[in-house]
Amino acid sequence: MQDAKNICSIATHKMVRLPALQLIEAFATMRFMSRTVLIVDDHPSFRASARAMLESEGFDVVGEAEDGASAIDAVAALDPDVLVLDVQLPDMTGFDVCDVLQLSATLPDIILVSSRDGADYGELVARSCACGFVPKDELSGDLVSALLP
Repeated sequence: MQDAKNICSIATHKMVRLPALQLIEAFATMRFMSRTVLIVDDHPSFRASARAMLESEGFDVVGEAEDGASAIDAVAALDPDVLVLDVQLPDMTGFDVCDVLQLSATLPDIILVSSRDGADYGELVARSCACGFVPKDELSGDLVSALLP
């Protein structure tokens, strides 16, 4: 990643011409460098697989939480850029977590996930402050990136 920073620094500050592919790779690497992620799900196996997949695709997973209350505390403590949030948690829904976080000073970009189909939630996803919804079995770094502003 340090190479990507150096390439971008050289390319933008000293106006050195670099091959387009090298610049694209450098900027793509930098796009993920600032994306810290908190994963919230009550299933340890999903958290582990989501962590492994997101980290392998360039995201920096800074924490995990297993319920809504822990998620709210972790967002305050860790200030992640992205929150991957299960809709069905043991103590509250992901929509409830969104409502609480929307009132806080720091609101991460939220991606809702569920083992159920997004159509099962109707307008709840659209009315929430989340950037979008992804079925758990379709979660990928590319899909997360595509939903982020």
